[in-house]
Order: sequence, then C-alpha cells, then structure tokens
Amino acid sequence: MKRNMIIFGTILVGLLVILAFVVNYQNSQKAEGNPYEKSNLEQATIEQLDDPNYQNQILPDELKKQISSGEPTTVYFYSPECVHCQRTTPVLVPLVQDLGVDMKKMNLLEFENMWQEYGIEATPTLVHYENGEEVARIVGSQKPSTFEEFFQQEVLDDEKQES
Repeated sequence: MKRNMIIFGTILVGLLVILAFVVNYQNSQKAEGNPYEKSNLEQATIEQLDDPNYQNQILPDELKKQISSGEPTTVYFYSPECVHCQRTTPVLVPLVQDLGVDMKKMNLLEFENMWQEYGIEATPTLVHYENGEEVARIVGSQKPSTFEEFFQQEVLDDEKQES
C-alpha cells in the first residue's frame, strides 16, 4: 500500500513537471516577437497578445520621445489584470477607431515603473499630451459618452485647430 502511494506520488509529480514545462514552452512561443520587446511576459499579457483590442502598444522610451517631441499624444494606461480595464477596452477601442484617433496603449503590468513616471494612480487612465505637457486626463471606467466627449473636446478639437 505504501509502495503504491510512493509510485502514485512520483507519477503525479512527474506529470506536474511535464505540464509546467509544456505551458512554459507554449508561453515562450506565443511571446516570441511580442510588441513589448521582452522575453518574459506576464500570463495576463500573453493572453491578450492576439486580441485586436490590445494592439498599438507603445514602449516606455517611444512614449517619452513622442511626448517630448511636442506631438499630440493620447495614451491609454491599463493593466491586463484590471477588471475595469477589461470592461473599458472593448468600449474604448472601437470608439477611437470610429473617431480616427491614434490612441497608444501602455501596459502597466509589463512596465510597472510607468505608474510613478506618469502619475497613474488607478487603471484605466486615459491621458492626452500636447507640447510635451499633459492637458487632459480621465481615470476609471466611464460611460461611452464620457469618453467620446473627452475625444471630441480634448483630442479632435486640437487636431482641427492645427490643420
């Protein structure tokens, strides 16, 4: 009886090791060539790699460069693990596509130092920058009409004035 338990335990541990190896291998295959330019990604990020709502990612150095260039920049700061982001993103992405807004996405789970660098206190946070300065911000889940108003007043009006 004791011998059977040892054999069963050994088989179970062996299966768990194999399963862990297979999952790790699959995740590394999915993460290959990812937009984050990182070899190790959080599981929640890996799960969103092929989701069309999570494209148009921006890396920290690119974001800093774009903002400091003075170019108008709209950034959606989110975390793949945030339930509010998971509800907001599918509303926000089609809206910006319909409005023709180039909204960059910053994954705070992968780039945790961005929380402090950009003064992000909660996710989701939507920020618009002009001339290297923040000019507007929305924090948290909002009604679609609130987001649309934000884009119309803060982003699109400025683009029209520049034309």
